[in-house]
Amino acid sequence: MKDISRIAAAIRPSATLKVDALYKQMKDDGKKVIGFGAGEPDFDTPENICRAAERAIRDGWTKYTQSSGMPVLRQAIANRLLTDCGINYTGSQIVVASGAKHSIFIALQTLINPGDEVILPAPYWVTYAEAIRMAGGIPVVILASEAYDFKITPHQLESAVSEKTKLLIINNPCNPTGTVYNDDEIRKLADVCIKHDLYIMSDEIYYQLVYDNRKFTSFAKLGGDIMERTVIVNGVSKSYAMTGWRIGYTASSKRLADVMGNYLSHSTSAPSTVSQLAAVEALQGPQGSVSSMRGIFQQRRDYIVERINAIEGVSCRKPEGAFYVMLNIEELIGKTLCGKLIGDSDDFALAFLEEAQVAAVSCTDFGCSNFIRLTYATSMESIKKGMDRLERFVES
Repeated sequence: MKDISRIAAAIRPSATLKVDALYKQMKDDGKKVIGFGAGEPDFDTPENICRAAERAIRDGWTKYTQSSGMPVLRQAIANRLLTDCGINYTGSQIVVASGAKHSIFIALQTLINPGDEVILPAPYWVTYAEAIRMAGGIPVVILASEAYDFKITPHQLESAVSEKTKLLIINNPCNPTGTVYNDDEIRKLADVCIKHDLYIMSDEIYYQLVYDNRKFTSFAKLGGDIMERTVIVNGVSKSYAMTGWRIGYTASSKRLADVMGNYLSHSTSAPSTVSQLAAVEALQGPQGSVSSMRGIFQQRRDYIVERINAIEGVSCRKPEGAFYVMLNIEELIGKTLCGKLIGDSDDFALAFLEEAQVAAVSCTDFGCSNFIRLTYATSMESIKKGMDRLERFVES
């Protein structure tokens, strides 16, 4: 038989979903495994949002909607971005998709021609590199080292630009590092993008999960030329505990929004109508659940960071946003734990799961091989048990 698509065949499975699937299988098998892998809040979707979905079903909102999303949802998104981030979009500049991951895919399909280069700071969320390749692009990875708080510098960005560079991807706050770029840092990166006529895809899905009273600055907040060349990716999954509802969106120039809408019209069309109306309630309704979750996440973050840094052989920086911590295992490379040689983070993650029954994500596929990503989007009880197991595992 003839070959299948070379692009499709080259795509690797998601490391995070793979770990989560193994964790759930082990739980189903009756093992007392603790999961630090999945990137989703452990809270239930707020009741007012669930009630809105129930009303939508009862009222007969079960038909197709516009491919780019219901006008009422697109306007609710624009209003929330203005209220929270001070950026002024019209509803026609918003495009709703089936989750933020889908929005990233649509944005990259819209922006990239085969052979275009996309600058990608590492550590990065695993899907970015694969989504770039799926669009025919070439990821150009630059390392944001732990010594610089996992942030790239303007000089690094400028050094990575070539004649083929089309786009910079920035994730702020960042998965997996929890890094948050401040206003001054964003402006300096924006200056380089303007100088070299680059687009920016700014994934801001964690923008409401920023801690210690830090101020979040959206790339589009800079306005003018930067806003025109920026595609914001966002959604309701993280801030409103709505991961399974699958509502993501982009905010961009009208020209890009129209093209993305056209693309959707010939692929998936709009997400579930019921989910869209639930998202309207999330964005327009009471916001107390967001601040409540943020406070709980911050307490968990403080605990897990303190515990990790008290264990000899591992360390971490205190993340400023999102709900992940980067476990530095450099001192353990080349050592034996529970009889298993640790050559990289893949070895550590596998041994940690097999020997300590703790599921965590190796950061090899995130662009850095000496780190493990742990999420604190799980109960404090699980975090305490997990840290006890980490301590015993490392001491072994």
